[in-house]
Amino acid sequence: MIRVAINGYGNLGKGVEKAVMAAPDMELVVVFTRRDPAEITTAGAPVVSVTAMPEYAEKIDVCVNCGGSATDLEEQTPAAAAYFNVVDSFDTHARIPEHFAAVDAAARAAGHSAVISAGWDPGLFSMLRVLGDAVLADSQAVTFWGPGVSQGHSDAIRRIEGVKDARQYTLPVPQTVAAVKAGDPVELTVRSMHTRDAWVVAEDGADVARIEREIKEMPNYFDEYDTTVHFISEQELQRDHAGIPHGGQVIRRGKTSDGVEHVMSFELALDSNPEFTGAVLAATARAATRKAAAGQIGAFTMFDLSLAELSAHTGEELRAHFL
Repeated sequence: MIRVAINGYGNLGKGVEKAVMAAPDMELVVVFTRRDPAEITTAGAPVVSVTAMPEYAEKIDVCVNCGGSATDLEEQTPAAAAYFNVVDSFDTHARIPEHFAAVDAAARAAGHSAVISAGWDPGLFSMLRVLGDAVLADSQAVTFWGPGVSQGHSDAIRRIEGVKDARQYTLPVPQTVAAVKAGDPVELTVRSMHTRDAWVVAEDGADVARIEREIKEMPNYFDEYDTTVHFISEQELQRDHAGIPHGGQVIRRGKTSDGVEHVMSFELALDSNPEFTGAVLAATARAATRKAAAGQIGAFTMFDLSLAELSAHTGEELRAHFL
């Protein structure tokens, strides 16, 4: 059995827990937290302070780091790599190279394996972008996200004065998706590819006109998109928008000769973004453990993992039932 630790027990950590419990070759040994361990109840694994990591160095095969990319993982993953093989879901695309370098240095110094930026994007979508490029050299890939909840954008709205709660949905523009699939000429811009819907609970007496204006004009979040703002009650938000669905698709069009065109597409429709991401992280944790067992240390990405390393099945089972 692969002995797993979870570092951070928010929505993603709970998703990893479900995936590990469902895996035939994994067991959850411990959950690390920065909060008071007494305040956390898991499905059965003990909860200890993150400061107790050194005590588990010989008891854990892989640690799945479940902090946020904005401020947590850049510190969590290198720190945990000093004691364990590690996996994370770092998703700040522009900073992946520097995060890779920092984790690689920490993992190599400790003799461990580390896989960063695992999930569905970056992660599975990244793999499909590379696979499509490898197969169709004369081609172009387009990625659409949604429909689904953007947790980062929802949080940005909640930080506006007068906002009590909010959910923000990213929505691909259907006409643009259809044009890309059909190979029709279409302008691909931020505004033409996605729209944003915000469902907002305002505090009593708040200036809703100001809130709507601040949302639509927020740089780096909404100012480049067509954004619709809906004001609803707290009860409506909990009733209609309590889940965290998400998804998206990678569409690649290319040709192998004049007049011979092809479309490759990969699509996800997720009831729960953190649960699905947790499932990807659990499979990646299996691969990281196998890398370490083979003496392969340092940092890796999804590009460096084989399907056999990700799978719980033996090579014989894969050849007999999946090939």
